[in-house]
Amino acid sequence: MTALTLLCLTLLSAPPNTGAKPSAAPPAAATAAVNAVLDDWHRAAAQADEARYFAHFTPDAVYLGTDATERWTRDEFRAWAHPYFAKGKAWDFTPSSRHVSLSRDGTLAWFDEVLATPNLGPARGSGVLVKEAGTWKIAQYNLSIPIPNDVLDDVKARIEQYEKNKAKPGK
Repeated sequence: MTALTLLCLTLLSAPPNTGAKPSAAPPAAATAAVNAVLDDWHRAAAQADEARYFAHFTPDAVYLGTDATERWTRDEFRAWAHPYFAKGKAWDFTPSSRHVSLSRDGTLAWFDEVLATPNLGPARGSGVLVKEAGTWKIAQYNLSIPIPNDVLDDVKARIEQYEKNKAKPGK
């Protein structure tokens, strides 16, 4: 009787079989492909290759810049960025680390990366890529400037003062 009781307790305490596969580490080939797209995208900006840079986006992509007003569709972002590319000098973001995750079906990837930038200083990029016809395309990119917690109160106060001054008539 003791063996039967132990068997019943073991079966009752086992997790249910939902048919879901446990998540695995991203397949190396897909991760390498995502990294290659992002690396080429950054190189295209550094080389002021506008056509190559924007070819990495989906048609409905969104780019979020560091300013709260900077939420652009791909085409809006391209119109904003065109003068920089036309002068032959866009921007140069160099990733120092990146983490890539993939959906279970392998059609979505999301990432975050630490960036060195000459004009912004330390920055962070994150985003989502979708696989379209076997090619990874950027559907969303979010550029941010991480603020150290030790200076957050000062930065927050400056932003609040800026917003207050901006709201005054005549400013």
